[in-house]
Amino acid sequence: MDLGIKDKVVVVMASSKGLGKATAREFAKEGATVLISSRDEEALQATAEEIKQHSGNDNVHYRVCDMSNEEDIASLFQFAGEKFGRIDILINNTGGPKAGGFDGVTDSDWHTAFDRNLLSYIRASRAVLPYMKEQQFGRIINISSSSTKEVIDGLILSNTFRAGMVGFSKTLAREVAKDNILVNTIGPGRISTDRLEELDQISAENQNVSIEEIVARRKGQIPIGRYGKPEEFAKIVVFLASSANSYMTGQSLVIDGGSLKAL
Repeated sequence: MDLGIKDKVVVVMASSKGLGKATAREFAKEGATVLISSRDEEALQATAEEIKQHSGNDNVHYRVCDMSNEEDIASLFQFAGEKFGRIDILINNTGGPKAGGFDGVTDSDWHTAFDRNLLSYIRASRAVLPYMKEQQFGRIINISSSSTKEVIDGLILSNTFRAGMVGFSKTLAREVAKDNILVNTIGPGRISTDRLEELDQISAENQNVSIEEIVARRKGQIPIGRYGKPEEFAKIVVFLASSANSYMTGQSLVIDGGSLKAL
């Protein structure tokens, strides 16, 4: 299948590691021009070189951007617009917010999570829409969490702002569909990343058991019987962001190996 991605300009946020990195790599393999970003310039440089070598695509660029910083986001998209003259695809992504239940988070934690995990997506989307409307083509994918379908205990910040993300995405999708701009939300279930390892470690400490026991329990709850691979998640993101997807918009999907029960 021709995904129609070759030579498209793709911006992948928070992409020096984890799901963002895997997604950027899959776009590069399809021949896209890819701009990655994160707060760590050294990690970005290493990731860009790794993606180039893995994909055989030299059109991989990087720019430092803190997703909680409004000026950084504006600067990133100004750079992209000036360098490439267009932006076809935006993959919104950030690290997960602080773990904890209601009594374990402060007003400051709430404000930080709002800035990083919801307002950043809004700002980035606002920045790319003029390009996409002029082109009469665009794809925005908002990476969220399986908590959009079923809340996760001990992650009240994530549960709250991921739900807000779905409302934002659905509303925006309806407003820009006339311009051939499709907006979807994709939530990972238990995909093998540093974030998942961090959450498993927290669970192990809270329950006073080994992390191996936690992992075994979690895998036992997944019908496929294992954690997902970042590249498995990334391939679905790439399809939804491609020209091959011409009719699906405003949807909230979860990639979880079948873990969620019917609602």
